[in-house]
Amino acid sequence: MITFCIALVLLVLGYLLYGRLMERMVGADPKRPTPAVSMADGVDYVPMKPWRIFLIQFLNIAGVGPIVGAIMGAQFGTASFLWIVFGSIFAGAVHDFLSGFMSLRHDGCSLPELHGRYLGNGIKQFMRYFTVILMILVGAMFVKIPATLLFENYSKPWVISIGDWQITWQIWIWPVIIFTYYLLATMLPIDKLIGRIYPVFGILLLLMAVFVMCAFFFRPEVHLTEVWEGFSNQYPEQERSANPIFPMMFVSIACGAISGFHATQSPLMARCMVNEKQARPIFYGAMIAEGVVALIWAAAATYFFHDKADLCAGRSGDAMVGVIANAWFTPVLAVVTVLGVIAAAVTSGDTALRSARLIVADIFHIDQKPIYKRFLVALPVFLLAGAILVYTFVDADGFQTIWRYFAWANQLLATVTLYAITVYLFRKGKIWWLTLLPALFMTMVCGTYIFIAPVGFHLQPAVAYSLSGLLTLAVAVLCLCHFKKYKKKHPLCTEE
Repeated sequence: MITFCIALVLLVLGYLLYGRLMERMVGADPKRPTPAVSMADGVDYVPMKPWRIFLIQFLNIAGVGPIVGAIMGAQFGTASFLWIVFGSIFAGAVHDFLSGFMSLRHDGCSLPELHGRYLGNGIKQFMRYFTVILMILVGAMFVKIPATLLFENYSKPWVISIGDWQITWQIWIWPVIIFTYYLLATMLPIDKLIGRIYPVFGILLLLMAVFVMCAFFFRPEVHLTEVWEGFSNQYPEQERSANPIFPMMFVSIACGAISGFHATQSPLMARCMVNEKQARPIFYGAMIAEGVVALIWAAAATYFFHDKADLCAGRSGDAMVGVIANAWFTPVLAVVTVLGVIAAAVTSGDTALRSARLIVADIFHIDQKPIYKRFLVALPVFLLAGAILVYTFVDADGFQTIWRYFAWANQLLATVTLYAITVYLFRKGKIWWLTLLPALFMTMVCGTYIFIAPVGFHLQPAVAYSLSGLLTLAVAVLCLCHFKKYKKKHPLCTEE
């Protein structure tokens, strides 16, 4: 309990102190016109109230990540607490805030356009398609998870007879329903559907975390593991060699510490803000709130993995949500908790596909004000997402395989974004090494993962660590050489 409380206080202090440092460093100007005001179009550039934007941003970036990801990461013991706290403060929240602020300063442009502006046209072209593919994967994955949960928990068998035809409830009916909602959320103006229902689901997600935290304090049998008691890998002994804490924990806990997906969502909200001073509470604050949620669920899962191992055997991350809810809550609260996880997944999938539409529109310079043009851009995106979803249902291992690649690609996107942010800070004459250090750390994480993981090269740990270390060192040297060369050509950094 002591470790949990200290971690919670550190997250709050991180927002109050380090977040304010970031805001002062970039010079947020409340008088500067924002894209929501200067480029209002009634579809994507729509001014909204700050509290509403915060809840939308929080739900956009949260999804099932700070719940399922934190639960999976808790199998590495209380080491997960340290990553959630320090990752959120010094990497994730900085990544979210600065990428969102950069978009705010550049007409609400999509993430790949920011990559191109600061890392070059070649990177921009690659990241355009890389990011669109990642968004499509998110859309497909976040249909599969809620559809499966809904079918397994809330689909009673029934048959409808229409003449000689009989329709039975099948699992694919849920994806059809969810995809229909996704299409509406992607096509309609952001304030018409997303702006109205997201705040409700955002509050629900926060309440779920509060319910779990209350169990820590009011259930006397619950003993939260302290750092000095459980700083070890909690995987079964036969699985530990395939799941080393580094890098597996740093990929498993993404949304609760740092996630590239977040930066794809920030432009959506940058197009709705009317004051640059809103950037810190909305971007930095939403990430810290997500870190708090991840910390709570990681603490709960650590208790179960450590003290209730028999209930956890063979359970996936999403299945553990039901285990925890049913063990601690009344039936009504348990149902609300599971439904909250379902809502969190659905409300990340829709904005992922909306982001894909906006990125494609930016690539081909397609005006998104006419609804038929929005539909023409969204149609191929939805067809690809549907094809991937079908694959996950047809192939028994399809979902796990795609999820592992998605997890790595997500962290790689965060790494590239941190490098773009570092160049941005350098050109403005700011403290650029504050983002270069987490960028290099994430380079080591991503490199080691792809070298060591079964979905990658599956090398021996010593070889994987060595190669990743050399890769990280090479990137660091390239960065410093680029900065030195740029400084000679541009002695005065006047980037806006």
